[in-house]
Parts: sequence; structure tokens; C-alpha cells
Amino acid sequence: MEMRVDDTNFKQEVLESDIPVLVDFWAAWCMPCKMVAPVIEQIAEKYQGKLKVCKLSVDEAPGTAREYGIMSIPTLAVFKDGKVVEKVAGAVPASRLESMIDPHIV
Repeated sequence: MEMRVDDTNFKQEVLESDIPVLVDFWAAWCMPCKMVAPVIEQIAEKYQGKLKVCKLSVDEAPGTAREYGIMSIPTLAVFKDGKVVEKVAGAVPASRLESMIDPHIV
């Protein structure tokens, strides 16, 4: 299951997480974001308990999006120990996301 994060809970939910976190930087008006949404849900189910999956609307949390240099959406970023360890922009297939995530899963 995906969790919504914003400027108020990003630090607690993402940066201080005990497990790696996949953050989907998206916007409601973004068509590629809608295309990648089912892939994100698949990933959330497959890695349940090993990976936290969060969605951050760049419209609702512009501060966090700016802080991480999000220039295009969707941008998918893997955070581990409070740092971005992988990042990809665009609607990518599940296999690409899995190859980003797998090296960081214990």
C-alpha cells in the first residue's frame, strides 16, 4: 500500500525510515504519472514489508520537490538511510524499478 507524504511528514516517513523507501514524485494533472501508477502499486505489493512506497504530490509539497531537484515528473527515487540512492524520471516499466530497488533491499 502506498502512503501519501508531504512537506510536513517527509522527514519522519522517508528520511527516518528503517527500511528503504520508494518515493513517487507526481502530480494529479500528469498523464505519465497516471500511466506509472499501476506499476507503483505492483511494486508496493511485491516488496511489502521490505520497502515503503510513498507518493509525494509536487503541487502539494513544492518545498520537498525543490529540495530534491525534481525537474520532471514522474520521478521515482529510492531513499535509504535518509539519502537518495537511485533516481529515475519518466514512466518506466516494473523491471527497471526492480533493478533500482533490489540492490538496496536487505
